[in-house]
Amino acid sequence: MRSLTRVGASLAAVVTAVALAACGTPSTATTSGKQANLSTPKEKKGTLTMVTKFADPKYAPYFVDVTKAYEAANPGVKIQLEQVGDQPYKDKIRVLSASKKLPDIYFSWAGDFANKFVRANLAADLTSVIGPDTEWGKTFAPAALKAFQTNGKYYGVPIDLDAKYMAYNKKAFAKAGIANPPDSLETLLDDCGKLKSAGYTPIALGNQYGWPAIHYMTQLNAYAVKPDTLSKDYNPATGAFTDPGYVTALTQFQSIVKQCATPQANGLSHEAAQANFLNGKAAMHYLESLEFLALTTKGGASKDLADNWSFFKLPASSSSPGDTKALTGAPDGFMVNAQSENAALAVDFLKFMTNAQNAQKLTADIGWLSPVQGSATSSNSFPQLQEALTDMGKASQFAIWLDTVTNADVANAYLSGVEGLINGATTPQQVIKGVQDAAAKAKKQVG
Repeated sequence: MRSLTRVGASLAAVVTAVALAACGTPSTATTSGKQANLSTPKEKKGTLTMVTKFADPKYAPYFVDVTKAYEAANPGVKIQLEQVGDQPYKDKIRVLSASKKLPDIYFSWAGDFANKFVRANLAADLTSVIGPDTEWGKTFAPAALKAFQTNGKYYGVPIDLDAKYMAYNKKAFAKAGIANPPDSLETLLDDCGKLKSAGYTPIALGNQYGWPAIHYMTQLNAYAVKPDTLSKDYNPATGAFTDPGYVTALTQFQSIVKQCATPQANGLSHEAAQANFLNGKAAMHYLESLEFLALTTKGGASKDLADNWSFFKLPASSSSPGDTKALTGAPDGFMVNAQSENAALAVDFLKFMTNAQNAQKLTADIGWLSPVQGSATSSNSFPQLQEALTDMGKASQFAIWLDTVTNADVANAYLSGVEGLINGATTPQQVIKGVQDAAAKAKKQVG
């Protein structure tokens, strides 16, 4: 949008707003303070409010179609759907939270972004309806449900499956004399030299909004730091970021930028970088599986590119001490306002949105993988998407996007620090010092 993404520098404002909203009651709230009854309503009627971040013309129609279909099947229900872009959504949810007008259903990234709504009592506990032992819960891939699990309870409805891969142009690789995609970071860096000699920008990188670089750091951190340490540091109550692997990961990213990436990447958007890959100027582009459709003729790519691309996971260094089978990614999802008077109706609509028919429609219409099991078939997807789904099944775990899994202050320290690393204004040691300071601040806040 892509996919476009993850939480940027405005996340801190969102967090502040959520904290403020927790002091009051949203406009759709009940006043009892009790958990809403989520069982299917006997009479389906009323108005549901819903906000997504899928305003892109390639994706928005799917959500419009599903809401209209639900209204047609339930004439007593009206759904007020509002769809905004990725960056505007962060501002939107901040305003809605602060003004106590959180909608019945709202979008959320997995990780600490979602957990902040949980901690502020703004997200309904959906365990009774979507837990892994429930009828609805069993229809989802377990890893997708787990991404929205907090303290053993389930708060989100996953809407897609997404992971990060390096797409590559087969013709460019062949011209550069590269027979196979790299299986180590060292080989990737060496291949970048060959691609430059062949006249290509090795990797198209557009980091105008910060999150593309953070996706690299998500994967590199998973490789360079042991899982138990990552889990401890990503928790705002215990984060310290003192493991030397964090500097190693930043140094590795610095090497990728210097040897492979588009010059002045901070001044280029992700979409512009992707265009350089699509027009054959760049040999590789790090993108999400949600974006794969853009590389097909249906998504607007030339037949020459569409017929000659594949992908690989960003490879680990040969000496990585972390989890080399981890894969950057996570599902996006929706949460239900904990105080909504229409919580049961909201759940019923989300069940409809994620039934088998609509899950298959999601993949067929916009090329996203659905977390609903069995929804991707040869008739509604394309080979690379099916290959990605298979690859996701081989991953040991999802390494959730660094800027959503961590505390907002930590995420912002990484965002600004890595931007400086790209510009040459900061060193890996300086970046991690800023992250450590942010982690210390976060620890005081949650303590």
